[in-house]
Amino acid sequence: MAAATGPVALLDAHQLLIFLLQVGLLLGTAVLLGRLATRLRMPAVVGELSAGVLLGPSLLAHLAPGASAWLLPQDSGQFHLIDAVGQIGVLLLVGITGMRIDLSLARRNGAAVVYVSTGGLLIPLALGVGIGFVLPGTLLAVGTDRTVFALFLGVALCVSAIPVIAKTLLEMNLLHRNIGQLIISAAALDDIAGWLMLSVVAAVATTGLRAGHVLLSIAYLIAIVVFAAVIGRPIVRATLRMATRSAEPGVSVAAAVVLLMLFAAGTQALGMEAILGTLLGGMLIGSSRQIDVERLAPLQTFALAVLAPIFFATAGLRMDLTALRRPAVLVSAVVVLLVAVLGKFAGAYVGARTARLPRWEALALGAGMNARGVIQVIVAMVGLRLGVLTTEMYTIIVLVAIVTSLMAPATLRYAVEHIAVTAEEREREKVFSR
Repeated sequence: MAAATGPVALLDAHQLLIFLLQVGLLLGTAVLLGRLATRLRMPAVVGELSAGVLLGPSLLAHLAPGASAWLLPQDSGQFHLIDAVGQIGVLLLVGITGMRIDLSLARRNGAAVVYVSTGGLLIPLALGVGIGFVLPGTLLAVGTDRTVFALFLGVALCVSAIPVIAKTLLEMNLLHRNIGQLIISAAALDDIAGWLMLSVVAAVATTGLRAGHVLLSIAYLIAIVVFAAVIGRPIVRATLRMATRSAEPGVSVAAAVVLLMLFAAGTQALGMEAILGTLLGGMLIGSSRQIDVERLAPLQTFALAVLAPIFFATAGLRMDLTALRRPAVLVSAVVVLLVAVLGKFAGAYVGARTARLPRWEALALGAGMNARGVIQVIVAMVGLRLGVLTTEMYTIIVLVAIVTSLMAPATLRYAVEHIAVTAEEREREKVFSR
């Protein structure tokens, strides 16, 4: 007979104080630097990551080690409190991204999207796996299998970032252009394939690189997708239909969050990444047509304005830019960045040319899809949490995400200047501007 246990101890006063200070300081700094970044025509995520960099081991720990140790203690339990807030934020962020994925748009753009997406995935994936086998062993976490590390790096380098790409296209007034539609459609397929591959690689990282484990992970993945399409879809529709009967939008918001969390829990229980569950849940919510997207505006506002900045600030806390002082780490960073940029450019370009698209359109596709931004940061965080990446390798991958996001607008603008505007695009612009 199990012994009776007392009530779980409450969070003590000091832990609560530190947690509240962490949330307030990280969020405030992230929002301020995010706004500054947007004013400088950079993605807000750059400023939000910088908040963690300034308050973490890259700067504050060197300038004021005592204050840093008090505010950001190494106690795992204390750090996990703020980490949990960030994890909820990133799950909602991915879910919202899933709601915005329009698969019908990809189908309308046809074979060109498939060619571009396939090239943009396979070439950087192959190059990433290749350099994963030759990078210094000091960048591998202790006990990490070299093949698992290489596969993880390949996945990290082949993803694109729909949030950053969509924002860039909107700011440049390109979403109504045919090239803008192609970029966002190909990036959507890239993202879906990237999350699926990440889930398999993450599962392999925890169970070991064995044929049986790999096949089991793939089987789970197929089962999850089938479940989402056959059983998950009617459940989502029924839930949202009931939620929309209430005039209070908060009921719809709560229903959407419940669905996203349960989908996340389901994939996590099967040894896959929780992020995959929220992506599929978001896609089902977005395609259900049972709910007006405007009813979920409060969820999007809170997730993007509060929870997501906390996540990116905590991601910045884990970066250690002082590691770049070591020649091996700096050289590795440069190599990974070059491979990431050239691989995505080459992949999208080859795919576009295979689809018989003109040269400048192929270059624009490579430029637009090169932005890794939010998605690569999330992938890096998963790798760090699983123990596949060291802090140095994590820092390198996040730097690649930042640099490629900063490069994308300038290179895309240059390529688009050489693409003539069609009459169809002018008509579409009138519709978009209403």
